[in-house]
Amino acid sequence: MTVTIYGAACSSTRKAKQWFTKNGIEYTERNVIREPLTVNELQNILRMTVEGTDEIISTRSKIYKDLDLDIEALPLQELLEIIQEYPRLLRSPIMVDAKRLQVGYHEEDIRQFLPRQTRENQWLQWRKNHLRVAES
Repeated sequence: MTVTIYGAACSSTRKAKQWFTKNGIEYTERNVIREPLTVNELQNILRMTVEGTDEIISTRSKIYKDLDLDIEALPLQELLEIIQEYPRLLRSPIMVDAKRLQVGYHEEDIRQFLPRQTRENQWLQWRKNHLRVAES
């Protein structure tokens, strides 16, 4: 299953790409600054979020502060059109596959993209190593 990494050219996006490469997970990359997400693509991403637009919008970005948006007052369609016009409003990276979504690079959370068997093997290895230490 291929992961799509939507992001700008930033350190978090670079870390995510390095992590996927290191772990042998196929991914495609899309620079959202050069090729902004469509409203439809943004809607598909929002369907996978827990916190809605709060999860994907970078409220600390310069463009967010410059636009002085009142997100709560905007109709969703209008907000998505603004994000399409100003892609730097998005947090970076946004990583998705058919079942999972992660916003931002977080070393522990990104492991959700590892195949289940790999995660189980790593957990067993960790337990084995740490139980030996505890027994000593």
